[in-house]
Amino acid sequence: MNQQITEIDTLVVGAGQAGVAMSEHLSRLGIPHLVLERHRIAEAWRSGRWDSLVANGPAWHDRFPGLEFDMDPDGFAGKEQVADYFEAYARKFDAPIKTGVEVKRVTRNVGRAGFTVETSDGTYSVNHLVSATGPFQKPVIPAIAPTDSTLHQIHSAHYFNPEQLPAGAVLVVGAGSSGVQIAEELLRAGRKVYLSVGPHDRPPRAYRGRDFCWWLGVLGLWDSETVQAGREHVTIAVSGARGGHTVDFRRLAQAGMVLVGLTERFADGKVSFAQDLNDNLDRGDENYLALLDAADAYAERNGLDLPLEPTARERVADAACIAQPLQALDLTEAGVSTIIWATGYSQDYSWLQVDAFHTNGKPRHQRGVSSEQGVYFVGLPWLSRRGSAFIWGVWHDAKHVADQIATQRKYRAYDESRTAARTPAPLRANA
Repeated sequence: MNQQITEIDTLVVGAGQAGVAMSEHLSRLGIPHLVLERHRIAEAWRSGRWDSLVANGPAWHDRFPGLEFDMDPDGFAGKEQVADYFEAYARKFDAPIKTGVEVKRVTRNVGRAGFTVETSDGTYSVNHLVSATGPFQKPVIPAIAPTDSTLHQIHSAHYFNPEQLPAGAVLVVGAGSSGVQIAEELLRAGRKVYLSVGPHDRPPRAYRGRDFCWWLGVLGLWDSETVQAGREHVTIAVSGARGGHTVDFRRLAQAGMVLVGLTERFADGKVSFAQDLNDNLDRGDENYLALLDAADAYAERNGLDLPLEPTARERVADAACIAQPLQALDLTEAGVSTIIWATGYSQDYSWLQVDAFHTNGKPRHQRGVSSEQGVYFVGLPWLSRRGSAFIWGVWHDAKHVADQIATQRKYRAYDESRTAARTPAPLRANA
């Protein structure tokens, strides 16, 4: 029995923010397409985040142009609100999304254009394939993780609230937005918290009455096209929790959090830390102050009547953990029962079996247009610029990719019309 193959011009894999944005732009251009999602729309926002998570940008900024959040525009949407927002957005233009379908394998056709897509719901033949699976695919726990079975170890992707953890102190490894927000939540819940801090940027949540998202916009920093050399592995520490506040590691230390340097190794029940804590904090402070300086210069140059904020430059006294950083910690003596690895994610494109990747497994593309003709990527950090990691940036990247697909369709239509014109009509037999 021959397997039935469904033909569709463009197939989008993933119905998170990138997939929904992609579908909107393809619909606008009249391009026949289908979006396949193995779970629910925006599932990662619902089940792949901790309970109290909110968006890192205010509602007026972190949204698509076609729909506002039903909330205070200066507030920060909770994770369920964000997921509901994308579901509502998809309904708004009747996005052709099929949920509960897993894409298992994509291969290029031999001797003809397009791709064959094998899924849990049958096989598709497509001309264009868009990967909208995003950057948060496989939680990464470094190889240095201890093998001690008495320790409770989880990735931040599997942390939901303080109550799920066994009693005792917690070591959080990684101080980007996820790590520092989880560490602060645990501290406020009464836990003893050790936070391993690596290189980071920490913009002010707001300055002189404007959110940092606004400042990056007017300063043109969202449009930076490449990461500064040497900053490829620098995380960003920003928080919208409890109405939004600036992440200040020195103040967290004053509140009782024990800051340590980069986690280096575990051995004999002890963890060793690099002696780089002060350097990391100083570089983070420099990043913070540089944005304040740029904002002040912009306000003066443009005659903006914004309130001065001299307290934003105040620095609290260093707590003992900063003045004399720990070199090592005996986990048992410190009462550490849990390690939370806020150490990021890797990408998994094992299903996309085409020549579209560098040797390190990362997509090879230019603004989302793959080196493998007919394959496209959306939803990745720095896809086209710094803003690509934010909700609004994904929407703009998807527009560019959809326009590229439309252009390729025009080339193909022209070729087909010329081929048809050269094909002689079949001879008719005499009556």
